[in-house]
Amino acid sequence: MAENRASVDAAGVTEGVPCWVDAQLPDVDAGKRFYGELFGWEFQEPGTAYGATVWARLDGEPVAGLAHKTDGRMPTVWTVYFATPDAGATVRRVQAAGGQVIMAPYPVDDLGRAVLAADPEGAVFGLWQPGVHRGFGVRRRPGAFAWAQLYARDTGTANTFYGHLFHEALFGSGAEPDFGRAPVTDVFSEMMPPHFLVHFGVEDCEAALGAVTRLGGRVQAGPFTASYGTVAVVTDNQGASFAVLER
Repeated sequence: MAENRASVDAAGVTEGVPCWVDAQLPDVDAGKRFYGELFGWEFQEPGTAYGATVWARLDGEPVAGLAHKTDGRMPTVWTVYFATPDAGATVRRVQAAGGQVIMAPYPVDDLGRAVLAADPEGAVFGLWQPGVHRGFGVRRRPGAFAWAQLYARDTGTANTFYGHLFHEALFGSGAEPDFGRAPVTDVFSEMMPPHFLVHFGVEDCEAALGAVTRLGGRVQAGPFTASYGTVAVVTDNQGASFAVLER
């Protein structure tokens, strides 16, 4: 029987479209102060969201999660999750296409099912099969998720892999997928491993960089002009990298 590759029945979110992001941080309270001031986020305390993750909200709508990093060997990093109507079926496609499953599908209360995986070059990403939590309440606006860029060693390999997983989102209806691919060396040193970079929208890139620096973060690269807007790569005050995007 063919794998289920239909669209997610969730507010028009198509399979393969980024639907959630979260950060693993040593100090969640410090993260709340940093991102709260930078993006105007308010936070829903642990116990009212899944596990020990704090949900960030913008104008009352969920936009991201901040989780406590329980193992010091884990990276301090932002992870992007792609929507799937069937986590098990998508995991089988990950494995068939040469990727790895880091954490097999697991239930998160009644919110949904999560997966952590890596592509053939080692770039880590998540999968989210929605339950009652459908993902972003808002996107593509200042303070909310705006884009995910995969920096790969071989974009041809990336296109083949993600096209196999998410053909409809990337090559189907023509709807904006909020997901692009580029060579690592476009922005980073050739020593940088392949990875996803989560972008958050801002009204003014230069002003956002000033705020990042004032709050204890640092600028890694940019601003530079990309096909999807003006971008700068930064790290927060705990070392998690992300980008700010002015459109």
